[in-house]
Amino acid sequence: MSTTLFENTTAFAGFSVDDADAAIRFYRDTLGLTVSDAGEPGVVFIELPGGGRMLAYAKPNHSPATYTVLNFPVQDLEATVTELTRRGVTFERYAGTPMETGEDGIFRGGGPLIAWFTDPAGNVISVMEDA
Repeated sequence: MSTTLFENTTAFAGFSVDDADAAIRFYRDTLGLTVSDAGEPGVVFIELPGGGRMLAYAKPNHSPATYTVLNFPVQDLEATVTELTRRGVTFERYAGTPMETGEDGIFRGGGPLIAWFTDPAGNVISVMEDA
């Protein structure tokens, strides 16, 4: 009989930030997610739609991730980009690269429509059209 080692645990991913309070405000107030105390100063859980969660922790020598740390599939990407822009989010442009986006920040060069932005610590997040 085979037993899964992790069948009774809840996995989560994590990333560092330079300012936990700024991360709390951004993920809670700008993105509208639930942010909860993880029991340590400078460490919070970000509750994700669908039941997952991410751990954000303050790190004194933080460097932003060089990859997308979090992806949000959405039904209507253009409406989501418009609303996030209204909330103060600035979308990445990646001009002159294979991932170059339009003026609205949306990449339409093949694959799903996608747009990238960063959190206050510079970590990359995407919203992508869920086909």
